[in-house]
Amino acid sequence: MSRFRPGLLPSLLVLLLLPCLLALGFWQLARAEEKRELLAAHQAQQLAAPISINELERHANPAYTRVQLQGFFDVQHTVLLDNRTRDGKVGVEVLQPFYDQASGLWLLLNRGWLPWPDRRIAPVFATPDTPLRLQATVYVPLGEAFQLQGAEPANAWPRLISEVKPETLWQQLGRGGFRYEIRLDPGPASFQSDWPVVAMSPDKHMGYAVQWFAMAAALLGLFIYLGLSNAREIHHEPSHRPA
Repeated sequence: MSRFRPGLLPSLLVLLLLPCLLALGFWQLARAEEKRELLAAHQAQQLAAPISINELERHANPAYTRVQLQGFFDVQHTVLLDNRTRDGKVGVEVLQPFYDQASGLWLLLNRGWLPWPDRRIAPVFATPDTPLRLQATVYVPLGEAFQLQGAEPANAWPRLISEVKPETLWQQLGRGGFRYEIRLDPGPASFQSDWPVVAMSPDKHMGYAVQWFAMAAALLGLFIYLGLSNAREIHHEPSHRPA
């Protein structure tokens, strides 16, 4: 022990920080693996034939399942998902209730992104008023469920929102509806519908993990260096005891 004397304060700091840095690194590794599994599941689902909403309700995990819809839009209750960007441009995603006639359920259908360069002027868009046959994909968000938070009064439509929870909308409208957002495939009724599967790629999570582990290694190396350096200084101190 005489060869290693890091001191009390550095020891306490290492005991506090090192587990945190390692935990963050392993958390990023877990997130990277989660994103890989999500991307693989999405790719597999995109190759599968679309199914009906009745079949979908029997799926334990409906995420990224392609569905076939037949019905019509509710033009009166549009919600606009705010602060969505594409290629550096700010806009909104247009979500509208869609009544699926085969299942008898309402679905919150995301028709895609529209630019909104001037917020003093409401976005302008058209909605088909005839029955449609559409294909779409179920979107299940990662982490905590979205919540509906309207910046507009509860009776104002279209309603500008920052996050979406379909079940809350169905409760407000007094309807039976599907619990997840459904994103429309490119087609005549869609706007710009190029949603990324994940916000952050697995490689980026791996890069963050490397950074956290590097910081942990640097902290441990500094701790060892400080302990050895202090021990040498103490060892070489001249003795002041009388001869």
